[in-house]
Amino acid sequence: MRKIKYKKGRKLQPYNLEYTGIHKNKESEMQLFVYDNLDLIEYEDFKVSDLDKFINVQKTNWINIHGLNNVEWLKSIGDYFKIDNFMLADILNTTRRTKLAESQDSLFFNIKSLLPAGNSDNISVEQISFLIKDGILVSFQEKRSDFFTHIRERIRTHSGIVRTKKADYLLYILLDAIMENFYITIENEEDKVEELINLTKESADPLILERIEKHRDNFNFLKRSIIPLRDSLYDIKSIKDDNVFNAMEADNFSFFTRLHQKSLELLEQIESDMGSLESASNFFFSAQTHKMNEIMKTLTIVSAIFIPLTFIVGVYGMNFEYMPELKRHYGYQTVMGAMFLIVIGMIIYFKKRRWF
Repeated sequence: MRKIKYKKGRKLQPYNLEYTGIHKNKESEMQLFVYDNLDLIEYEDFKVSDLDKFINVQKTNWINIHGLNNVEWLKSIGDYFKIDNFMLADILNTTRRTKLAESQDSLFFNIKSLLPAGNSDNISVEQISFLIKDGILVSFQEKRSDFFTHIRERIRTHSGIVRTKKADYLLYILLDAIMENFYITIENEEDKVEELINLTKESADPLILERIEKHRDNFNFLKRSIIPLRDSLYDIKSIKDDNVFNAMEADNFSFFTRLHQKSLELLEQIESDMGSLESASNFFFSAQTHKMNEIMKTLTIVSAIFIPLTFIVGVYGMNFEYMPELKRHYGYQTVMGAMFLIVIGMIIYFKKRRWF
């Protein structure tokens, strides 16, 4: 799991804009979709000054920005859309938790997108921010990724109802695509947890316990990411009642209610998976304890068998001159035979008592 440097992020002031993510070498670029039910125009590799020529307020406008390391360029975008420094700081500071902020003319939303990191037990984290203002949706991504590829294709092919809806519905399907990444991440974690549960039944390797704790940390991180998302989605549901941001269509609030339900499902699934991890951890310790008990039982039985043998050896190891057995011709064989019979007898006794 990529560690976030919270201490550094907290020291940043709103007027001191700095990108705190790890994708510092990604080129900043901008993509614009202008569409309605009848028409679609795409623009690539253009300047901020060209936005006045390309944006059509009579249609839905989606500006997708990749790369946040060029702070001055982002400030020019902030100046164009009249985004204050507090909001720009939330976009650039990837240590901030998921949040929703609304005003009379804009709605701001940022979210953490999580995905499995290759073949490791880590989780890849990317912060994505959204701004709806004057019917325009602006999305800010740390790097170019394929989170929204299928949405672009839906827009290009006029699939579904996306071209008939406004920017608030576009925000819904973008958030839905990000939440699908949570499902993918949780399913990946569940597969690894199932593998760990099977390993605990076959091996007592301490590395298994380390992996269990690693996945417990992953689930805790997922939980910490989804809880503020759940709260923000609940706040979107209440926007229609607070009379602050009124640019959302009434019919679209039900879509965000679905997302809120999804967040609750995700949290319930995480709680269930953490319970499975706890069971795996308990089983591991139980298996270790059982193995230790078996070892101690074996050692105890061996010790119990050798106690009478040690006594006999100790008696005949004394240096008394008039020990009668010392002069017997078959004394050695007799004692060895007696010791052998004692061993066999004790083994039979322990076996009948089912001590091993």
